[in-house]
Amino acid sequence: MSKILAQLCAVSSLTLLAASSALAQAPAAGAAPAATVAPASCPAILKQNFKRLQDEAPQDLCQYAGKVILVVNTASYCGFTKQYEGLEALYAKYGSKGLVVLGFPSNDFGQQEPGSAKEIADFCYNTYGVKFPMFAKTVVSGKNPNPLYADLIKATGKAPAWNFHKYLIGRDGKVLTNFGSKVTPDDKQLVGAVEKALAS
Repeated sequence: MSKILAQLCAVSSLTLLAASSALAQAPAAGAAPAATVAPASCPAILKQNFKRLQDEAPQDLCQYAGKVILVVNTASYCGFTKQYEGLEALYAKYGSKGLVVLGFPSNDFGQQEPGSAKEIADFCYNTYGVKFPMFAKTVVSGKNPNPLYADLIKATGKAPAWNFHKYLIGRDGKVLTNFGSKVTPDDKQLVGAVEKALAS
């Protein structure tokens, strides 16, 4: 009799153990199954890295995926340099709505950006209060523009002719339009294109 009872106890223990294990593996009542978060898609034009101006830290442009992007080649000693102020105002006004301005200093035109990274960064911040992202000095024209500019030129058929040329990229990564140096950041045509891109 005692032998039968011992066998019954052993069977009960195994049953309880199996039930406990099943409960531990099952999701809690009402809990949704764990979702797999897919990485945000990055348009081909943004699959590039550039060094940040102030500290040369590598920056992946994919961090701007889903935003409206205004790409501008800049210079510190140009007749259009005061456009920094308008670009920063544009960024401050529309940044919360999804606009980012990306500045690429270049010495391509008239050697109007001769300084070091620190000199350029100090000038931009101290003179115009620039807070939008700025990248290390680069080549934006000629036979060997940097990869981003090569893509922008190919997409628009228009290379920068001087400092402060502007390219507008939509949220989907498509290049929408471009504006010459004389088109200021507060120009109705440019502002209208930015607002339209933000709304789409």
